[in-house]
Amino acid sequence: MNLRRDAFQAIADPTRRAILLLVAAQAMTAGAIAASFDTARPTVSKHLQILTECELLKQQQSGREIYYHLNPARMKEIADFIEPFRQMWDDRFNKLESILQARQAKSTD
Repeated sequence: MNLRRDAFQAIADPTRRAILLLVAAQAMTAGAIAASFDTARPTVSKHLQILTECELLKQQQSGREIYYHLNPARMKEIADFIEPFRQMWDDRFNKLESILQARQAKSTD
């Protein structure tokens, strides 16, 4: 049975989000990524596998090393999905701030 990984399930894990942040700065090998965490290397390898299956990371062979780098197109898809929600909450917080400022101004008068 071939399970399709979901990108949102992948980024729900804090370790995988931390891996994405690391790799966003520069391509890294699995060993270099694992060295940044206080977990077993096989655990980090499983996280890398999940992120690769979701196409959030891409692999690039360079000699004997495999480098992982961020897939910006896939990350943009996620950002595009989230953007309307971010805008909605920004609008709500701006309205709340306006109401609070109006109340504060009214109470100082």
